[in-house]
Amino acid sequence: MRFHFRKRRQAPAVIIVALIDILIVLLIFLMVTTTFKQQPALKLALPESSQAVKTGAREITPLIVSIDPKGNLRLGPDAKPVTMARLKEEMAAAAASTPDLKLAISADESAPFGQFLKVRDAAIESKLKVVYVYTKQPGKP
Repeated sequence: MRFHFRKRRQAPAVIIVALIDILIVLLIFLMVTTTFKQQPALKLALPESSQAVKTGAREITPLIVSIDPKGNLRLGPDAKPVTMARLKEEMAAAAASTPDLKLAISADESAPFGQFLKVRDAAIESKLKVVYVYTKQPGKP
């Protein structure tokens, strides 16, 4: 008489620690290679100022108006082209919805000064209280 002893098969096991390690490596890879903030496509040579100050990260994001070297106006971080009439409408609507809104003018150093003044006057008409001008510190790119 033969007695057969069957060995019990172990249930297949998934090694969780190895999977977690792989997921962490993939997460780190994706974080490093992902672009988090779109940069505007408009290149401006900002004028230099010895009084240039960096703004804080906790402030409300200002309404950005860019003036290129030819005097063309662009609105917002995505730099969409606008006319002066459309800019006035956008500023009035933004000022009505956000009372503490600030305007930041980013003008190229060779942009027409008259265009800068028109934007500033439109901001005053729209009742925007604070107007910033983007500049760079001397000797910095």
